[in-house]
Amino acid sequence: MSALFQPFTLKDVTLRNRIAIPPMCQYSAVDGVINDWHQVHYAGLARGGAGLVVVEATAVSPEGRITPGCAGIWSDAQAQAFVPVVQAIKAAGSVPGIQIAHAGRKASANRPWEGDDHIAADDARGWDTIAPSAVAFGANLPKVPKAMTLDDIARVRQDFVDAAKRAYEAGFEWLELHFAHGYLAQSFFSVHSNQRDDQYGGDLAGRSRFLLETLAEVRKVWPEHLPLTARFGVIEYDGRDEETLAESIELAQGFKREGLDLLSVSIGFSTPTANIPWGSGLLAPITEQVRKATGLKVASAWNIDTPVLANQVVADGQLDLVMVGRAHLADPHWPYYAAKALGVDQPSWVLPAPYAHWLERYRTS
Repeated sequence: MSALFQPFTLKDVTLRNRIAIPPMCQYSAVDGVINDWHQVHYAGLARGGAGLVVVEATAVSPEGRITPGCAGIWSDAQAQAFVPVVQAIKAAGSVPGIQIAHAGRKASANRPWEGDDHIAADDARGWDTIAPSAVAFGANLPKVPKAMTLDDIARVRQDFVDAAKRAYEAGFEWLELHFAHGYLAQSFFSVHSNQRDDQYGGDLAGRSRFLLETLAEVRKVWPEHLPLTARFGVIEYDGRDEETLAESIELAQGFKREGLDLLSVSIGFSTPTANIPWGSGLLAPITEQVRKATGLKVASAWNIDTPVLANQVVADGQLDLVMVGRAHLADPHWPYYAAKALGVDQPSWVLPAPYAHWLERYRTS
């Protein structure tokens, strides 16, 4: 069997293959509560055969949403709305995961297909944003955030803890902390956004503090037998990549000491002037560096979406899991396509029986 279709065990959780679906925001919730769209969407993805389905970035507080349509888990009612989604993912044979997040200075934005920019100041749908420092992201997100006080930092850290508890109570078996993409946690780490001169800014230790403290507090409440993971941007493509990557690896070593089980390696997206060299398998070599330097299990996404490449990066030891996002939106049964492309005997779970009967019986029609 190909490397991509080998099972993967982390803590007490075993994925049926190395294919994972990363968080992809649907921007379709109402007041943070998910609905029928999400139920059908995630059930369909899980039926497609991926080993892991990670639910979209889910805000730990109202201010932490990217847009008014983002999912939330700052209330018990929101958490309960996830229960049938969790059950549907598990019934389809996938492991249900969730990413909990705070958007920081990138919050209060319009949905991507409605502008992908900050909501106008006179629009009642918007809200005030917070960040480590009063520094705007820029470009289409010009709103200047409020610099967080120590009380704000403590409150948001507790919001992550409370969200983790609710995620477990809803039945999720895999937790991912969103420490990437220029959102709140990443903006504490980034020199582009953190201009603090207290214990949460300045040198690497200061800029890492919020992330490490949040992880440590979540670790206390998230069950030890279930995977605790994070998505983190280890590089910015801003001209100081070697320094950023070295600092990121040092922080990732700290993540491991605090109990992190797997790191999903991504890009920082902390500055609109980054020059990202988009290409096939962009982050695979960097992810391998992180894996070797930290001993952490690793995953990544970003243009690893062909079966041959996905299989290769696992077989070569660059990644433990391959996050396949947009390809699953185009074809929720991407694992079936991958298995055929790699010449893998069709496992029974690759297609639901009502589909498999017709597709396997009439291959040429």
